[in-house]
Amino acid sequence: MRKRIGILTGGGDVPGLNSVIKGVVYRGSEIGCEVIGIRRGWEGLTHVNLEDPESRNRYILPLNRENTRTIDRTGGTFLHSSRTNPSQMKTVPDFLKGVEFPVKEKTKGGVTTVVYDMTSQVLKNLEKLNIDYLIAIGGDDTLSYAAKLDKAGVKVIAIPKTMDNDVRNTEYCIGFSTAITRAMDAIQRQRSTVGSHERIGIFRIFGRDAGYTALYTAYVTSVRCGIPEYKFDLHKMIDLLIREKRENPSNYSLVILSEGAEWQGYQVREYGEPDAYGHRKKMSVAEDFSDQVRALTNEETIVSDLTYDLRSGEADFVDKLVATTFGNMALDCIIANKFGVMMAIQNGCYATVPIPDPALGPRKVDVETMYNTERYRPNYAGKVGLPIFLTRP
Repeated sequence: MRKRIGILTGGGDVPGLNSVIKGVVYRGSEIGCEVIGIRRGWEGLTHVNLEDPESRNRYILPLNRENTRTIDRTGGTFLHSSRTNPSQMKTVPDFLKGVEFPVKEKTKGGVTTVVYDMTSQVLKNLEKLNIDYLIAIGGDDTLSYAAKLDKAGVKVIAIPKTMDNDVRNTEYCIGFSTAITRAMDAIQRQRSTVGSHERIGIFRIFGRDAGYTALYTAYVTSVRCGIPEYKFDLHKMIDLLIREKRENPSNYSLVILSEGAEWQGYQVREYGEPDAYGHRKKMSVAEDFSDQVRALTNEETIVSDLTYDLRSGEADFVDKLVATTFGNMALDCIIANKFGVMMAIQNGCYATVPIPDPALGPRKVDVETMYNTERYRPNYAGKVGLPIFLTRP
């Protein structure tokens, strides 16, 4: 029997998403499946009015070999994305005004907001679209709603993507390798400028809750780093950087800070309205750290924000390899009528695992084995026997 597969990408874009989409479409066409692209992530299933041709064209895109032939040559997501959480919608689309949805109140920072759970509308749209299986590609936020749909009886298959590499049950998420490669290249290029001016270079990098991106970039560039999992001593970090600067023939030193990194007595400041998953934007810890360096020493700094540039452009080899493989693994699951699973890498091998429990939150760096708390560097020793990405899920 011909299967109809829905596929969507949610949250931030990363290089490699288009390779997943193309892999699903090409393999699907070989086994007689029809693939339906759902545009703008979960918004495509909350805001689409299937009775309105204009709305349907905006959110629903049938995929085939012709319209996906070249998409893996570019970054971003062909299906576009959004940070929509159907179970916590602040507003209901106009055409659904008058429809009753479960309501609950959320309070954060003393501010209470009313949100609507539109899961019933999502289920209705999936039924109207005759979707047999839904492939959801995203990070821990997007996949948290995939887990909810799985419990509601939808045949969901999850694929992890995030530069933070912090989705549970897997050692690797699509986008991570390209992000590290871009960060490494940027830091190596900027060494000449930081060295020319004999300053301390401070680099801010993605990592709201987990320090994998900062830690692994530090690993391959041999510089110090601060990660969310460990609050470092401000004076000690500055002393280490100044000592390293003086011992460097070019008279400069570098440090990488995750966006969620903190030192003892400091808390990252936030601003703006919370997004659909309750996250507010973070002020730059790199700028705040720079202010401390300048206030406590006579040293000058250069601050560089490496965040959004890391998710732009074409995927590298590792991300294309993993993305294409994850897409084809998802089709293997559909052939076997296997669902409620996520594509993953465990112990260095491809695997299918349960969709992570949202209540557990993101995966964190194991400070004891991966981070040198005395030198504020990655641990380099004791790697024999570990999988290629040096960590367990």
